[in-house]
Amino acid sequence: MPIYEYECDSCHLRFEVKQGFNDKPVTTCPKCQGHVRRVFHPAPIIFKGSGFYVTDNRKASDIGSDLGKKEDINEKLPAKKENGE
Repeated sequence: MPIYEYECDSCHLRFEVKQGFNDKPVTTCPKCQGHVRRVFHPAPIIFKGSGFYVTDNRKASDIGSDLGKKEDINEKLPAKKENGE
């Protein structure tokens, strides 16, 4: 059975209720009898495997192709002028 979190609009009390999928949602606060709403939390994303982080090991062929791209970009940039010219 899932556990749902609710928050009261009046007294801001947060509480959890263990409910089945077919149970009706809670509508009143147990403390002040005010209106409650269900609090939603974002689901975590778990990346499994390699290749998602910069710190992962890379193939030598991938590193070489990246270096080539950086050199091409540097060649297209105008050269820096020296002595304020």
